[in-house]
Amino acid sequence: MLRRRVFEDNCVFDTTRHTLAHRDQLLRIRQAGNTATLTYKGPAMRGKHKSRTEFEMEISDAATASAILQKLGFEPVFRYQKYRTEYTQPGVRGIVVLDETPIGCYLEIEGAPRWIDRTARALGFSESDYLTTSYVALYREFCHAKGVRPGDMVFARRAAS
Repeated sequence: MLRRRVFEDNCVFDTTRHTLAHRDQLLRIRQAGNTATLTYKGPAMRGKHKSRTEFEMEISDAATASAILQKLGFEPVFRYQKYRTEYTQPGVRGIVVLDETPIGCYLEIEGAPRWIDRTARALGFSESDYLTTSYVALYREFCHAKGVRPGDMVFARRAAS
């Protein structure tokens, strides 16, 4: 195991016109335990595997970073929470991530395409099981299926970790 189960609170920022979303870009602040990060994700290259440019840096204060982004014209547009556990093997350049979200559990396999396919098969999954959809889109699909109005994807009450 690389990282034990940790609660994550994520906030996605965009302009009032959703300029980043229209360009398939993402700007996020994540608080995971005692660690806060600022992340930019570029447009996704879709196919069997999802790939995108990502820049991430640790920040000392999520609230201050949020205030700075808002002063620059970005606003919080979506908040999502999850519990994340990361798994890896020594000497292997790939990671398997278990995300427990308010709408279900998801397994993310990150690495080289051939490694992803091999690992997925070893875990009992086939290519027909692959999803390359964002949590925003998954949440909207979930709400549509349940007939509820989308808001933020947060736990009703945070359970002890």
